[in-house]
Amino acid sequence: MVAEQAVSQVWRDEVVKWLVGSGCLYFVAWGIACEEWHDAVDWAVLEAFDFGKIPDDKFVMTTWHDKEPLSEALWFAGNCASHPDVDLADTVVVHVSPSERRAAMLELYRDSQDIERDT
Repeated sequence: MVAEQAVSQVWRDEVVKWLVGSGCLYFVAWGIACEEWHDAVDWAVLEAFDFGKIPDDKFVMTTWHDKEPLSEALWFAGNCASHPDVDLADTVVVHVSPSERRAAMLELYRDSQDIERDT
């Protein structure tokens, strides 16, 4: 989630319910209110399973990256996000912005994957 625009809690809840219902298993949040996005996903997962036991293969891992550059959060999404029970094959970038920048955002994601990290 790249959040470059403030949204209402109601809208945020609808988006995360859609993501969880669509099979999202790892949610990386960056930008405006990224911690609130992160928390909303956690609540959506709990609600989806009626606050009961969450099957291991349906548990959604979540992180937020409020003190990092966008390039690092995107790098993390592509290189570090993993699930203990399910192989994650795809990365979907959801960009919440006042203007459409699909091509630029996809280019940022592609470029971020080539960033070398010191270990």
